[in-house]
Amino acid sequence: MSDTRIARGDPICGSQQHYIELVSEIIAQRTAGTGKLPGVYIMTFGCQQNEADSERLAGVAEAMGYVAVDNPRDASLIITNTCAVREHAEQKALSAIGRYKHIKNENPSTIVVACGCMTAQEHRQNELKQRYPYVDIVLGSSAWQRLPELLYRRLTGEKRLFCLDGGDAIPEDIPVKHEFSYKAWLPIMYGCNNFCSYCIVPYVRGRERSRRPEDIVAEARELVARGCRDITLLGQNVNSYGKDLDIGYDFADLIKDVSAIDGDFRLRFMTSHPKDATRKLIDALAASDKAARHFHLPLQSGSDRILKAMNRRYDRAKYLDTVAYIREKMPDIALTTDIIVGFPGEAEEDFEDTLDIIRRVRYDMIFSFVFSPRRGTPAAEMENQVPVEIKTQRYLALVELQNAVSEEINRKFKDSVVRVLCDGPSKTNKSIYSGRTSGNKIVFFHGEPADIGNFVNVKIERTEAFALHGEKTDEAPFDKR
Repeated sequence: MSDTRIARGDPICGSQQHYIELVSEIIAQRTAGTGKLPGVYIMTFGCQQNEADSERLAGVAEAMGYVAVDNPRDASLIITNTCAVREHAEQKALSAIGRYKHIKNENPSTIVVACGCMTAQEHRQNELKQRYPYVDIVLGSSAWQRLPELLYRRLTGEKRLFCLDGGDAIPEDIPVKHEFSYKAWLPIMYGCNNFCSYCIVPYVRGRERSRRPEDIVAEARELVARGCRDITLLGQNVNSYGKDLDIGYDFADLIKDVSAIDGDFRLRFMTSHPKDATRKLIDALAASDKAARHFHLPLQSGSDRILKAMNRRYDRAKYLDTVAYIREKMPDIALTTDIIVGFPGEAEEDFEDTLDIIRRVRYDMIFSFVFSPRRGTPAAEMENQVPVEIKTQRYLALVELQNAVSEEINRKFKDSVVRVLCDGPSKTNKSIYSGRTSGNKIVFFHGEPADIGNFVNVKIERTEAFALHGEKTDEAPFDKR
C-alpha cells in the first residue's frame, strides 16, 4: 500500500474526540491483561509555540491511553516536533529522527511521527519520504491536532500518512498536559502575516488566526483555578491579535480581560512586533496589576536601511518613540530584544546604528543571532552576504557591549528585595534554587522543595550580568507582582 497524502480539503470525518475514543479502544484491547500502558515520547525543538503544541500533543496522547516516558526505547509512539527557524534546528531534528530507525527495526510496531515547522517545507517532506521510510506519520505545523485521526488510520492498517495542511480552523476541544502546574503557555493565535524577509515562519505556520477571546479567558481562568502562577500569552505577533476576527477586540482588550481574573498570578506575552505596539496596549499593561514588568520588543537592527531590507515596517524613530512611551508609563519595566547580526548588506555604519540603539535603550537583555539564510526567504537570495568572520566579530562586539549594560542595570538590585516565582533546584547544586522576577530576571537562592511553584521573597546580595544572587527573607519586595 502506497503513502497517503491527505489534502487540506479532505473532511476530518468527525471530531478528533471521536478518534481519541477509537484509539483508546484499540489500546485497551491490545494491552488487556498486560498491566502496562503504551508509552509516548515527545521531543520538541524550537520556540515556545512549539512547546505549547507539544503540551497539547501530550494531552491528546494521554487521553488516548499513552503514558509519558523519558526514553524513546520505552515508547510505542515517538513524536518529534520540529523547528525550521534555522538550518541548525532542522539538522538537530533530522538527527533525532534518524536515531529512531534502530528503535523501529527492533520494534516495528513503534509508530514514529514527525510534525512542526520543518515538515511544512516541501523539500523536507520529500526528504522524509525518501530517506526516512520508517516515519509513519508526517504532520504539518497546522495539522498536529489531527494526530488522533491519523494514528487511528495507521493502527488500523494504513501505511505512511502525510497531512501537511490542517486548515485554518482552531479546535478548542484539545486536551492539554502542561509540563508544569504553576506556569503555562497559553496560545492566543497562530500564524504570521508580516513576511519579514529573513523569516520562514509565515511560510510554514500560515496566516494569522486568532482564538476567540472567550475561549482564551476561559482557559486562563481554569489555569488560575488550578494554581497556575505564571501565564504567557503566545503568538508569533500577539500585538496583531484579533484583527482577523473583525469584532472590534484587540490584544489590549484581552490583556484587560485576563487581568480581571481573580488570583495571584503574573501575566506575560510573547512575541510582539514594534509596528503593532500601540499606546492602547501599553496603557493596558501599565494599568494591570497582573502584567509582568517585562516587555520583549524585537529590534532586529538599528539601521533604517537594514530594517527596510528586512521588511520590518518601522524605523529607528518609531521604535525609540515606542520605547519612550513604555518607560514613561512603566518606569520599572525590564526591556529585552532580539537582534540579528550580519544581515545581507549590513555595513559597518549599519552595525554602529544598532550599537547606538543598545546604548540609548539600555536593554536588560538581548537575544542576539548571527544571520542564517533560510531557504525560500527573500533574504537568502540577497546579494552582499556578510562574510562569516565579520559577522562573528560584530556578534562578539554586541555581546560585549550588552554584557556591560546588563551588569550595570543589575547592580541597582543589590540589597533590594524581589518577589521570585521558584522553578526549582540547580542541576549542579541541589541546595541552590532559581526562579524569576516580574521583570524576568533569574534569581539564585538557597531554597527547599516547598518553594517550587510558589512566590518567595529574596534579598539580593550579589549581582552579575544575567543573574541575581541572594537569600530568602520575610521582608516585603519593592514590587509585589
